[in-house]
Amino acid sequence: MTFTILPALDVRRGAVVRLSQGDYGAETIYDSSPIDRACAYARDGAMWLHLVDLDAAREGGYTLIPLLKEIQRRAPLQVQTGGGVRSEADVEAILQAGADRVVVGTLAIREPVRVASWLKTFGADRITLALDTHRDERGLWRLPVQGWTEASARTLEDLLGRYADAGLRHVLCTDIARDGMLSGFNVDLYRGLAERFPQLGIQASGGVRDLDDIRAVKDAGAEGAILGRALLERRFELREALAC
Repeated sequence: MTFTILPALDVRRGAVVRLSQGDYGAETIYDSSPIDRACAYARDGAMWLHLVDLDAAREGGYTLIPLLKEIQRRAPLQVQTGGGVRSEADVEAILQAGADRVVVGTLAIREPVRVASWLKTFGADRITLALDTHRDERGLWRLPVQGWTEASARTLEDLLGRYADAGLRHVLCTDIARDGMLSGFNVDLYRGLAERFPQLGIQASGGVRDLDDIRAVKDAGAEGAILGRALLERRFELREALAC
């Protein structure tokens, strides 16, 4: 298994930002532009970029195609991107703009039959599901939607089982309680998912604080790690993470 580091750029109103636990009112804005950050990550050796349209994640309607095209023109990166993807036409447009994978979140939870059909239409390697989760009082991993602003009755394991049967290959799973908090990956969550769904390439996201967190989640069976705030705040260098 190849373990992949994916530096992340969350973009809102044209700026690189980070939210804490998905809270749009708890936003940190970083000073460099998304394209400058992407080019810097490419120079440091990244092969992939995880690009998120935060405005669209809440409102719908992916808006980053001009940025995506500029990244493709200036940085030798494979790009996984999403936010506000609501239709097959959205997926097609993003892929045609140069994305290597389209990330589908809210719709994957609300309309699994429809999204599962896209795995056949576009190929399983062109779709990444973003399943953001929190543990409820009963210990079940629930799946809120619409930029984490609405509750869903679905559980993570039930939905993943359904998609695994449909041929899903890539899933990005974020523990909301740890997102942007620099509290470390939820290693137990990813170990459990890797054991139950060995056919899936699981990308860990939410809370990475140091290089030991990356090593731990790799050892737990994840296939990739999304690095956001820790890189933006220079808690370690991307080159160091890639060396892990």
